[in-house]
Amino acid sequence: MGPPPIPRTARVPPSYSKAVSFDRLSTSSGRLSVSSDTDDEKRLMIMTPDSRSDGLDEPLLPSTTLELTASELLLNKMFYDEELEGSEKFYNSQPQLLQLCYAIYNILVAQSEMVCYLVIILNHMISASLATLILPVLIFLWAMLSVPRPSKRFWMIAIIYTEVTIVIKYFFQFSFFPFNQDISQTAKRPYYPPNIIGVEKKDGYVLYDLLQLLALFFHRSILKCHGLWDEEAPSETQKDSLHKDESEDEEQALIPPQDRMGSAQSLKSINLATSLESVQVCLPEHRTYQRRKSSGTNSHISRRTSRSIQGSTSTRSSRRSSMPSVHRKTRKELLLEKLKEQLIKAKAFIIKKTLEIYRPIRQFFYNLIHPEYSAVTDVYVLMFLADTVDFIITVFGFTAFGKNSGSADITSSLSEDQVPGAFLVMVLIQFSTMIVDRALYLRKTVLGKVIFQVILVFGIHFWMFFILPGVTERRFNQNKVAQIWYFVKCIYFGLSAYQIRCGYPTRVLGNFLTKSYNYVNLFLFQGFRLVPFLMELRAVMDWVWTDTTLSLSSWICVEDIYAHIFILKCWRESEKRYPQPRGQKKKKVVKYGMGGMIVMVLICIVWFPLLFMSLVKSVAGVINTPLDVSVTITLGGLQPIFTMSAQQHHLKNITSNKFAELKKKFASTTNTDAGNFLETYTYEDLTIAVLEGSSSSIWTISEPGMKNLIKDLNSTDFSITMSWNIQRNLSLGAKSEFSSQKHTTKLNMSVQDKLQDLLDGTSTDSVVIPNIFPRYVRARSSSEANLAKQLDREYEDIFLNLKRSKVGDQTQLWWVVNQSRPGKLNISKSVQASQKDKLELYVFSDKVSPPSLGFLAGYGIMGLYTTVVLVIGKFVREFFSGISHTIMFEELPCVDRILKLCTDIFLVRETGELDLEEDLYSKLIFLYRSPETMIKWTREKDE
Repeated sequence: MGPPPIPRTARVPPSYSKAVSFDRLSTSSGRLSVSSDTDDEKRLMIMTPDSRSDGLDEPLLPSTTLELTASELLLNKMFYDEELEGSEKFYNSQPQLLQLCYAIYNILVAQSEMVCYLVIILNHMISASLATLILPVLIFLWAMLSVPRPSKRFWMIAIIYTEVTIVIKYFFQFSFFPFNQDISQTAKRPYYPPNIIGVEKKDGYVLYDLLQLLALFFHRSILKCHGLWDEEAPSETQKDSLHKDESEDEEQALIPPQDRMGSAQSLKSINLATSLESVQVCLPEHRTYQRRKSSGTNSHISRRTSRSIQGSTSTRSSRRSSMPSVHRKTRKELLLEKLKEQLIKAKAFIIKKTLEIYRPIRQFFYNLIHPEYSAVTDVYVLMFLADTVDFIITVFGFTAFGKNSGSADITSSLSEDQVPGAFLVMVLIQFSTMIVDRALYLRKTVLGKVIFQVILVFGIHFWMFFILPGVTERRFNQNKVAQIWYFVKCIYFGLSAYQIRCGYPTRVLGNFLTKSYNYVNLFLFQGFRLVPFLMELRAVMDWVWTDTTLSLSSWICVEDIYAHIFILKCWRESEKRYPQPRGQKKKKVVKYGMGGMIVMVLICIVWFPLLFMSLVKSVAGVINTPLDVSVTITLGGLQPIFTMSAQQHHLKNITSNKFAELKKKFASTTNTDAGNFLETYTYEDLTIAVLEGSSSSIWTISEPGMKNLIKDLNSTDFSITMSWNIQRNLSLGAKSEFSSQKHTTKLNMSVQDKLQDLLDGTSTDSVVIPNIFPRYVRARSSSEANLAKQLDREYEDIFLNLKRSKVGDQTQLWWVVNQSRPGKLNISKSVQASQKDKLELYVFSDKVSPPSLGFLAGYGIMGLYTTVVLVIGKFVREFFSGISHTIMFEELPCVDRILKLCTDIFLVRETGELDLEEDLYSKLIFLYRSPETMIKWTREKDE
């Protein structure tokens, strides 16, 4: 008996006939056939997934066509459609700007779900309140973990919650609320209740909430357009019935048609215990009758049961009335019983509602951990990069996570041997989370990842929005660094949720940088190996959390061999891409490009200290002029007799014309060193300190002290000391804040006699002190301020006098100092000022290196040679001299077999074949121990 005929009302869509490029379709003999121009008639049938039971076995299209999707058919131009071609031509004829806008709109439509997530997160970052905290948590713990997409319930909750939030915020904007009276004082308080809740009064209070609501409605419209809005995931019972129906359909498809008709008639005698869903599928015409019959029977049973219950209760009550009266309960006891009943009912209600909430959540996470299918993916690298970015933000922006550290800087804190507490805690927590994430990735435990995700989401949100504002004393939305850190962490949460939803990969083979062999992967892998302790830490963690039979040393040996072979593979692939013909000399581009660059690098390393120390001060040097210049004169070993300092307007900065005049005056002399000395300085480096001649302090000395001083002046060994001290700004990069020096000279007897006459009061003439005053001083960046002997090899003379003044019954004494000759530059504004007692001290300040280069400039030229040049030279020498010892391991023509052997070790380890792992490792070790076997294994494949 043949298959049942297809109804003539069934029509094939016109686009389908165009797609298969047939001229016309006709039906004959109960089959859909294709009429061609020839006499041969090709009979083809429409094949659908449900047509198996109809006995149709002939496919309509070739197998190659059935394997392609609709988009692939359009892209491959296998079929021609005038409407599609016209639409494509019209689109291509539009302006580029319009096409860009259309493409952006298509991106928004395709990623409308991600747009909603982004807007919700940005709204929370800007608002930073409890009102906006709920949705980001739901995103990371519900929406992004849902398979295959978030349910309609989530989007409805998000929409309704946003609408309610907008209404509440609007209601609390009225000024009659007490907390809206003084907004300027409470806007920056992190723990002010309206700020925490998110109902504070401010401009644009619902702007981002409205954008969030707009994005949610936009996504809702997209889902409705694609018919995905009302689509719900089938429940467990529906899944079981669906599988049962599919199995029954398969069984029915195997039954002949005549037997199938008999079996259909036999279903009319199905009893009431049979599932109504199966009756509805097989016999829809008897569905109403069956349901009425069951309902009538149930109602008859219920009425009969109720009558029997009423009869039994009446009999029981009559018996109870005939029995003798018992003790009746008091009203208090009845109230207690009713209260207990209500408590039991309330407890049952609470348990019921709790289970209604708990069971779906438990089922959600159970399905997440034990999925029916899993689209395995690996985004650990992206999660690691997000954690690394957060780690860098923590290191360089740690001031945003501490109290009263806005002007602090991590380099200055570490240079002072101080580790901020907030910085230490954040770095350790960030590093610990990276370690735990790596362990979960290696163990491939989705349950642990889910628990870790829940802990991190709640912990980080609680810390960022409740603890951190109290530590920093500013709100989260006013902390830009913390906002950037949180946004990167949200990216990590999204990637982590995607990893949980798709499941961990079953095999982790090698490093992610070793997947392809090119220069980019080569240099990135080499940079990865240069990071201190990163490769060692990764190898030890992989050994700890991976099932293996190898010891730690053997594991590291395999990793080192694999890394070396990968590098060789990259170089061999580059040689294949850019081959060098045999017998042809190297091109000049290669020789001068590579060789010339190496020569320049070596020359720069050799002369680096000299170049650096000369350029760092002449080009990038910072001018560090004095802040204070003080001079002190001491007679013998007693207290100073003269003290004077110059500050602010007493420190004269000269102009370029004055500096040029100074150069000319020294050029006119026979001193050639002076010109060379002045060429190393600019006019900004010269400061003239004008010290007043009269001492700033009264000279106090006792009568015995005066007698001892006069007695010392009578001796042949008496000296006078002048000391000078220059203070600079230490923050600009100077090694020392103060640079000082002193000069001592012995006095002859004639000078001592004149000083004795001054002390006795028998003379008031000034005494000439020879060779005591430094006219030109060079203030280095260190603590030395010596005489600039290039300008004046000798110290100058000064005039020293003792003044007396009668104040009441007491006599005050002070010393007056005056220079023996004026300086070469006239900086006095009047003749009287130029004739006044004073000292003019010319201070040449060396430029200091900027603080960013201070760690190198502090070593000096000799220090740089010993610490930098010699160390680099040692490494360069090892590179050039140790080549002969590594020829048998470096010059391998083809490393494909060794690379495959290493990959096989990784593969059998992941599949649990640990015995085979030991065998392959032994084979790898034997290969490196046997040069002859290594030569055979590394030959070219064609050999």
